[in-house]
Amino acid sequence: MKKRLLSLVLCVGLVLGLAGCGSSPAAAEDTLPQIIIGSDDYKPYNYVDEDGNAAGIDVELAKEAFGRMGYEPVFRNIVWEKKEEYLADGQIDCLWGSFTMTEREDEYTWAGPYLKSRQVVVVRQESGIKTLQDLAGKRFAVQVSSKPEEILLNHEDPRIPQVDEVYCFSTLDEVYACLRKGYCDAIAGHESALRLFMDSMPDEFYMLDESLYESELGVAFEKGTHEELAEELTRTLQEMQKDGTTGEILEKYGMSADRAWSDADAE
Repeated sequence: MKKRLLSLVLCVGLVLGLAGCGSSPAAAEDTLPQIIIGSDDYKPYNYVDEDGNAAGIDVELAKEAFGRMGYEPVFRNIVWEKKEEYLADGQIDCLWGSFTMTEREDEYTWAGPYLKSRQVVVVRQESGIKTLQDLAGKRFAVQVSSKPEEILLNHEDPRIPQVDEVYCFSTLDEVYACLRKGYCDAIAGHESALRLFMDSMPDEFYMLDESLYESELGVAFEKGTHEELAEELTRTLQEMQKDGTTGEILEKYGMSADRAWSDADAE
């Protein structure tokens, strides 16, 4: 009797073992290679929604593009000024978060451009500041390592006068708080982000008509790496523009598709 019971146990174990082995290949086939995407909180491009999930224009574009390419995008919130360190040590594969590639083409391996964006200036309504020239001697708040920081500190654009101070903060929320509390006279950043800030306090702020800079946005990989992946991603993003997918995503966030097309991708 003991021998028969032992044989039965062995048979059951063998069957279960075979069943387990048979399911592994199927599970493996369902698992897509992951792409780790680094970005900070920059609404409406990248942010965490009420359910704790990554959301925003760039998040939806990344999901669609990498999904078409056979990859699973994984989104990681990073400290933006340390982005090169994250790339160098392999914590992330790329940077995707309203990142200006214009005049940075030699610093990374790029996919794109896929959108364009104006860098604009916002002031308080009662400030009396209406033009870029009115910013002479004023105090600015910007995000650290951003394009506005570079523009204001380098003094290479003759349209932009010498300002008194440039305060650099790690996050946009700190930049917004600086203007709300009156610690600075003006802030600068991507137009879509600053319009959301203005909408939070209607009639309190004014956006200058003159733009600080015209940006083309791209996806950045560490320089000298992922060349083939970047080329494929560029082609996929162009296809998404042509078939209307990008426009649909932009309209969900209240952006005009016509204004957001990159000249390079509109061909």
